[in-house]
Amino acid sequence: MRAEDTFKTWLDESQDIVFFGGAGVSTESNIPDFRSTDGLYHQQYDYPPETILSHSFYLRKPEEFYRFYRDKMLFPDAKPNRAHRALAKLEQEGKLKAVITQNIDGLHQAAGSREVLELHGSVLRNYCTRCGRSYSLADILATEGVPHCACGGMIKPDVVLYEEGLDMRLLERAIAYIRRADMLIVGGTSLVVYPAAGLIDYYRGNRLVLINKSPTARDGQADLVISGKLGEVLGDAVGV
Repeated sequence: MRAEDTFKTWLDESQDIVFFGGAGVSTESNIPDFRSTDGLYHQQYDYPPETILSHSFYLRKPEEFYRFYRDKMLFPDAKPNRAHRALAKLEQEGKLKAVITQNIDGLHQAAGSREVLELHGSVLRNYCTRCGRSYSLADILATEGVPHCACGGMIKPDVVLYEEGLDMRLLERAIAYIRRADMLIVGGTSLVVYPAAGLIDYYRGNRLVLINKSPTARDGQADLVISGKLGEVLGDAVGV
């Protein structure tokens, strides 16, 4: 049986599915990932992206941070692709219990997914570091340079920068979902960024599916590996 056929059978048979995804989920929405040959890490800037997107750099050089952030991290016109829509449909059918994502673009929610655990935050949420007032992405896009609150405080995106820790309560919820799952689908992630990549170690079932265009560090422990575009694989299996 082809891997895609096995995948479809497992989807039909499973009732407690969890999806864990990374940047590759959104590349088909024309949002570049970080590590592919045309991703952010292969472009040239005065500083490496890892440096610019760090907490200390944000504090030290907010103007440079926001120049890069606006240019390379914000995609307000991006639309959900087949992968996002397939996952939303699986949730509506009662089969998918949660989407755990490393992405910050909000496209899962835009596609209709409701239980989305955003491990690295979201560009759609921003807050004043002085008074805590909330700001939308539209608010940020309407400004130039470093955005400031009416109180004078600097506005920070609600995203997890390098050197910052993940929300432990969110991480615990993700672990709980994965532990209960009868099927875990991992897609569009190279599984090299920790602690997020370590989440799959909490899966206790025998239907661990890895879908990615290139091999990952965890292919050997998967029950099923499918090489291909995530939108095509999920879309064809779910019928969207």
